[in-house]
Amino acid sequence: MDRIIDEEKKIEDNYELSLRPKCLKEYIGQNDVKDNMKVFIEAAKLRDEVLDHTLLYGPPGLGKTTLAYIIANELSSNIKTTSGPAIEKTGDLAAVLSSLEPGDVLFIDEIHRMPKIVEEVLYSAMEDFSIDIIIGNEGSSRSIKIDLPPFTLVGATTRVGDLSSPLRDRFGIVSKLEYYSIEDLKIIIKRTAEVFEIEIEDEAAIELAKRSRGTPRIANRLFKRVRDFALVNGNGNIDLSITKESLDRLKVDSSGLDDTDHNLLKAIIYKFNGGPVGVDALAASIGEEVSTIEDVYEPYLLQNGFLKRTNRGRIVTDKAYAHLGIAHQEGLFDQM
Repeated sequence: MDRIIDEEKKIEDNYELSLRPKCLKEYIGQNDVKDNMKVFIEAAKLRDEVLDHTLLYGPPGLGKTTLAYIIANELSSNIKTTSGPAIEKTGDLAAVLSSLEPGDVLFIDEIHRMPKIVEEVLYSAMEDFSIDIIIGNEGSSRSIKIDLPPFTLVGATTRVGDLSSPLRDRFGIVSKLEYYSIEDLKIIIKRTAEVFEIEIEDEAAIELAKRSRGTPRIANRLFKRVRDFALVNGNGNIDLSITKESLDRLKVDSSGLDDTDHNLLKAIIYKFNGGPVGVDALAASIGEEVSTIEDVYEPYLLQNGFLKRTNRGRIVTDKAYAHLGIAHQEGLFDQM
């Protein structure tokens, strides 16, 4: 079953396309990244050069894809998109690169998941705007050099540490996207309400923002669900009462934690005496993949002080005990 606050993209979420800002001026939040990108883009245009290759990283749902489209729009360039897992062979990459026009932006999402052999072909494309591909069978193969037009690669990743150093070093611009403030999320929610022509009270928008885990994608998804409750159980407008009732029924608590987050924290408390516990053991205990815990659950729990990650493993904090209403239990390492 999907989490209501799942940060993964959904195919059916095409409505989100209408919510995306088209230019940097409309882009809410990420002020440092936005201001720097404005300078880099303007400088590239003044020099009549392509923008340096750009790497965007941070937790899912913070606007990396949106920012890639804005970069292309600000450059008055076309954008072509793909993802790391979709590029399985060097031929796949060659086909994408050879279709580019001068000045195009190539956006590769989840770039950390590209196969190593494909990544190595990308090096020369980024540095020299050319690629060498081998054609023919073993014994009669030969290398062909293909010249490429100047282009800008925009890579997005949730796991920048998984990128190899040679690939990471070839990006001239590296920007980290941070979790959003409640005030910025409130502005995003109010804008979403305008797009859908729904009235929402300021207090309701703030309550939604508080429970959105600092993530615009989650804020918009929760807004859509609260809108449903407001339509069926209310008068169609979103006030504070219907917002609290809706989010409580969706089991999203006052800090944005849902049942999965609670289960993770409680597993550490009850099954591992509060920690420390290794991520493999934790994943097995709650039936989740290690990568899901590391990419989806942990970043927010760590950022907000519900969880600590040490060289011995994960430890639940006093804040988590208080939030869950559980009396603190001393772990083995607390007694040493």
